[in-house]
Amino acid sequence: MGGRPGEVRAPEDWLTAVERERADRFRFPEDRASFVAAHLLARLCAAAVLGAEPGELTLLQHCDVHGPGHGRPYLGQDPELGLSFSHTRGYVCAAAGRGKVGVDAERVPAGPLDKALADHVLTPGERALVTGNDDLIRHWTRKEALIKRGELTLDRLNEGGADLDGRHLLEWRAEPGIRVAVIADAPVRRLPIPRIG
Repeated sequence: MGGRPGEVRAPEDWLTAVERERADRFRFPEDRASFVAAHLLARLCAAAVLGAEPGELTLLQHCDVHGPGHGRPYLGQDPELGLSFSHTRGYVCAAAGRGKVGVDAERVPAGPLDKALADHVLTPGERALVTGNDDLIRHWTRKEALIKRGELTLDRLNEGGADLDGRHLLEWRAEPGIRVAVIADAPVRRLPIPRIG
């Protein structure tokens, strides 16, 4: 699922205290709206997979370094369900399914190829083939989705390609200049954001 933050019409009272506290730290209202919408959308995705009420699902995150509210998301009610979300200003997306799931959305920079980013993200073989930012961000979203699956790290992006062997990929362009990639263990399909209430 993906769309503009305003399309996610779910009540903020679904958020945990940790999520609300993190949301309130955002300086710009647009960034707060994207954060909140992504967290609510993750519940809607999980509810669609589980046949559950989204407002009854507790989204949790914990990182050994940064503590609660950071790290790979999971549901308190079903920690084994694969769950991932992403947000960039003005666009949010989420994915859920059995097995590992990773999703990422990124804005495509305007102008000529961002060579510094390309050198950081792409393997030498990928770098030789990429000439523009749209293709660069296509690679970036795939790799970020692999990071969210726990299969790649930010410091090794330019060492490993986005090998999809045995995985399922769903990509789309959203809005002008936004690329989205979902990588999952099972076949994936894009669903519309459900209307609540």
